[in-house]
Amino acid sequence: MTTVRLEREGRVAFLTLDRAPVNALSSGMYADLRDRLDEVASADDVSVVVVQSASSRVFCAGADVKELGTLTGDVARAADSERQVLARGVFDRLLDLPQPTIAVLDGPAIGAGAVIASCCDIRIASARTTFQLPEVDVGRCGGARHMMRHLPQSLVRRMYFSAESIDAGKAEKFGFVQLVPEGDSPADAAVRLARTIAEKSPAALRLGKRALNESESLPVAEGYAAEQQYTLKLARTADAAEALLARREGRAPRFTGD
Repeated sequence: MTTVRLEREGRVAFLTLDRAPVNALSSGMYADLRDRLDEVASADDVSVVVVQSASSRVFCAGADVKELGTLTGDVARAADSERQVLARGVFDRLLDLPQPTIAVLDGPAIGAGAVIASCCDIRIASARTTFQLPEVDVGRCGGARHMMRHLPQSLVRRMYFSAESIDAGKAEKFGFVQLVPEGDSPADAAVRLARTIAEKSPAALRLGKRALNESESLPVAEGYAAEQQYTLKLARTADAAEALLARREGRAPRFTGD
């Protein structure tokens, strides 16, 4: 049975982490997540992806530390190395997914679970959400570099060395969490946002995501020059022509993704 479900509603795809009780990431779950990400990446009829948990307790409790505990010696080292490769592959795929991604966070995101959240484009959380990097307590080194894309390195270092968590409110102040809705569930808020995004041009979303990913690590002038190249590519698409025509005609555009 798969530990990651992929479902679709129109142009919105839902990736649901579903390994009871707390979505601990085993090698098998990493492989399932990799395969579902490959599947959705190749789906031209998907414009936005919502990443969520089937558990009411937690978003993701991080790597399954029990999985390797029964192994010893060279077998353990080989299995550990294999899982590290799987983890990197999952995080790289999620960062590079052609579609925008929204993480629904309603409970703790721990270790690799926090990294999954960090690899999404947008994070919507409940007030009971926390983020933690507890790897130092279990003899590991974790996803600090991913978290440093969003949070000050001094805060990440404190989280890393102390294994202390931060709550959604603090994460929101630093911009790591974009919304902590009041009187609404993060899932409902995420679905509304996903539907809004799904109405946009598929070509614009995909080229825009590539432009953002490519320019993020560049100096401002170089990054903007890279972004301009994607502007030129997008301007030559049928979707761009339809967007301009629809605006002139005062109607909703009919995008095809071409």
